[in-house]
Amino acid sequence: MKFTVYLSGEIHSDWRKEIQEGAKENDLDIEFISAVTDHDASDSAGDHLGNENNSFWRDHKSAKVNAIRTKTLIEKSDLAVIRFGEKYKQWNAAFDAGYCAALGTPYVTLHANDIVHPLKEVDASAMAWTTTTEQVVQILKYVTQA
Repeated sequence: MKFTVYLSGEIHSDWRKEIQEGAKENDLDIEFISAVTDHDASDSAGDHLGNENNSFWRDHKSAKVNAIRTKTLIEKSDLAVIRFGEKYKQWNAAFDAGYCAALGTPYVTLHANDIVHPLKEVDASAMAWTTTTEQVVQILKYVTQA
């Protein structure tokens, strides 16, 4: 069974690559898609719409341009993996999880134990909470079995 999996969240580690490699090693028929993971490109996505002196409006324009991709890809997905890293707060990932919940798109979260409390609502709507990319791969292996 072919699956489309949206990878959302933290962009400062190799978690996406680890999941993709695990899926490949297990010969899983999965298409992985993601938001733009280049931080500077994401921040400047709306710059071509005009110069802004106020950072709020620059961020607002870029968020809307980024949302075109994010909304389209989440709506296309069979499952999302939402990663919350340790270094930065991923508010965008929390928003993606909420969007998945509103659409009825299943998602699993991937994060350390020490942030369970702040993510309790996000985890409550998740189909699973994982702490390792290996656990994510095992879920993908199970749900794509014929």
